[in-house]
Amino acid sequence: MSTSTATDGQIVLDHGTGALLSQELVHLIAQTLGDVYVGEMEDSATLTVDSPRIAMTTDSFVADPPFFGNGDIGKIAVCGTVNDLAVAGSTPRYLTLGLILETGLPIEKLLRAMTSVRETAREAGVQIVCGDTKVVRAGEADQIYINTAGVGFYRREPLRMADVRAGDKVILSGPIGNHTVHLLSIREGLGFETRVHSDCAPLNGMIDDVLTKAPAGTVHSMRDVTRGGLSAVLHEYAARVGRVIGVDTPSLPIQHETAMAADMLGINPVHSANEGCLALFVDPAAESDVLAALHAHKYGPHAVVIGEVTDRPGSDVVLRDADGRESVLEELLGAELPRLC
Repeated sequence: MSTSTATDGQIVLDHGTGALLSQELVHLIAQTLGDVYVGEMEDSATLTVDSPRIAMTTDSFVADPPFFGNGDIGKIAVCGTVNDLAVAGSTPRYLTLGLILETGLPIEKLLRAMTSVRETAREAGVQIVCGDTKVVRAGEADQIYINTAGVGFYRREPLRMADVRAGDKVILSGPIGNHTVHLLSIREGLGFETRVHSDCAPLNGMIDDVLTKAPAGTVHSMRDVTRGGLSAVLHEYAARVGRVIGVDTPSLPIQHETAMAADMLGINPVHSANEGCLALFVDPAAESDVLAALHAHKYGPHAVVIGEVTDRPGSDVVLRDADGRESVLEELLGAELPRLC
């Protein structure tokens, strides 16, 4: 392959013109994606659909910093899209990949992100079926932005918020706040990033294990806990179901170092972004089955019940301390911190 793509080792405006440099950049990206990219290079992808119903989602990904200790924006993009499909009860199958690259981005960093896309797509069992690349001037983007759309196939009934009911247990698949603390620590030089890692992970395999092993119809709904954190998820469900959700604060899974960093920064992990954590709303009769399935998976050993959907009408989320005293968890109007992801 020609080496002219790596002009000064950086992205230049001519990489976005559609001419020779563009073609070489696209081929370099496709080569890096390897077997997870279908490689047809047509204007549209022709796909096989073997399900009467599909799930679709789309998202745009920005991260600050876009490259961090145990991941990067490429991994976040695949995980975020795969997880959104999987929590609806579908099996993720196809992804698109749109890139906006800032001039000056080192080619090495672009290929690092594409390698993460490849490895994460392999783990999740999805294919990249089409994509697009645009180049903008320096200062018009933060190194790299990614947009993805995803398609999943239904082989079981979709999971819906409307099926959540009073008495359902709320289960978290793992610790909260780690992704936020990891990125903040790198960005602000806090020194926690070697002890607190991002939780970014594709969760579709774990979700499939849970839905296979739990009695049919007992997992009523689930959400991946991303921007806005656990608080945003719980408030969304409380408002939709019209029932107060109670959370036992001592049960919240928060890593010791994450709690230390959060206290130092004056933030609350319940509002912090995550990229590999599930909130599940489960019939009490299936609590042990769901926990067993989560604990058996590499992404769920710290899964725990944190509370329940009460029979009290309303849309509040209440926190209970060790003595049973309640306080209302206020929903944030905006964000505690500048954008991370």
